[in-house]
This record gives sequence, C-alpha cells and structure tokens, in this order.
Amino acid sequence: MDWLSRTQLLLGEDNINKLKKARVAIFGIGGVGGYAAEALARSGIGALDLFDHDKICESNINRQIHATRKTIGQYKVDAAKERILDINPEASVNARALFFLPENSGEIDFTQFDYIIDAIDTIAGKIGLVLKAREAGVLIISAMAAGNKIHPAAFEVADIYQTEMCPVARVMRRELRRHNIEKLKVVYSKEPVIAPREIISSEGKRQIPGSTAFVPAAEGLIIAGEAVRDIINMT
Repeated sequence: MDWLSRTQLLLGEDNINKLKKARVAIFGIGGVGGYAAEALARSGIGALDLFDHDKICESNINRQIHATRKTIGQYKVDAAKERILDINPEASVNARALFFLPENSGEIDFTQFDYIIDAIDTIAGKIGLVLKAREAGVLIISAMAAGNKIHPAAFEVADIYQTEMCPVARVMRRELRRHNIEKLKVVYSKEPVIAPREIISSEGKRQIPGSTAFVPAAEGLIIAGEAVRDIINMT
C-alpha cells in the first residue's frame, strides 16, 4: 500500500493530488507550529516553507515534536526539515532561520503560498502576517495562546471576533480593527490562564509561560486539519 493510502480512503485521489501540489508556509516551528508541520507532512503536502529563528534547547523537549537530546542546538527549522524529508522524501522543504516581523516581511514572496499558518508569539508579527496574507490573497489561520493552559479539549476554531477569554485574542481583535481586517480564522481556548507556580524570566525579562506536551500539540493538529480541509475545500 502507498504511504498515503489510508488518507486517500477518506479524502479521495483527487484531493490527495491537490495536497501534493499545495505549498504551505508555517511561521513559528515551536510547540504548535512543529506539530502542524508534522501533520501536514504526513498528509502529503507537497511543499512546506518553515520560518523560525530559534535553536532547540533542553526546555523545548517537553512539548516540541522535533526537540530531542539529539537535536539540541540545531535550528528548529532544520530539525523539522529533516523529520519532514524522512516522512516524505519527495517533499520540497524550504527552511529559513528568520524571526518574522513587519520590518522584514518584504523578504518573502507571499503570493507563492497556497496557505499560511501563523504560530508565532509576537502580536506585531501576527498582525504583519495577516496583512501580508490579505495583500497576497492567501488563506491564513492564526494560533492564539497555548501557554499556561492544561486542557487540550478546550480549543475551538472560530472567527477572531467570536473569541472570548483568550488574552492574546483580545489584543488581536483590537489591532485587527485598526487595520480594517473584518475576519480571521483562529484556533483558541476559552480555558482561563493558569498562574505559574513560580516565576521564571528569559534574558529579555519576559515571564516564561508554563507548558505541557499535549496542549500545544492539540492546537497544532487542529490547525493542520483546518489547513488540509481548506486546501481541498472539504467541510
């Protein structure tokens, strides 16, 4: 049996061919984006563009699918690329160690993508991606906060203006209104944020959120499922 034969039983040969021809950009290859990339690779997406400037460290091992003792010190995009090509050697994978911000958005040709996944942390970057997607006429889905949460079943798919409880979504709604963005598909959780039991700060003095193996993974898999169905236009 072909490695995609089980997927083809559900989606059909024509849709498998659509996925093979699709090009998806994933911005942020961490806990959420890493699982999204993995699922898209296993779904037969033909071309994947991975954007993330971070290297894998020990604290990533609890939640990032490409983070192992062996990959510590590697760029996340490089580790993800290696995994994807091990899954599907015929895939085209473009790995870029880039911290996306509106200031460097001109370095990327967004018109080449069929779909964009926003799995980055900064509000400025997220808004920048939405604006570039609108300009290029490309579908986009955006991940809301997964940190400081422990219930993977609490995630929902919704338009940004229908969200509630999520602090990141609240800020996003405000900023999107300023840019006259009328809609945005997001994955978010209504679970109240849990206060960490201790305070740990990064070098930039930002408080580090708590995380689990299953919450960001669940969000990433939901996002991948939405991307696949959107690409093949299957509800």
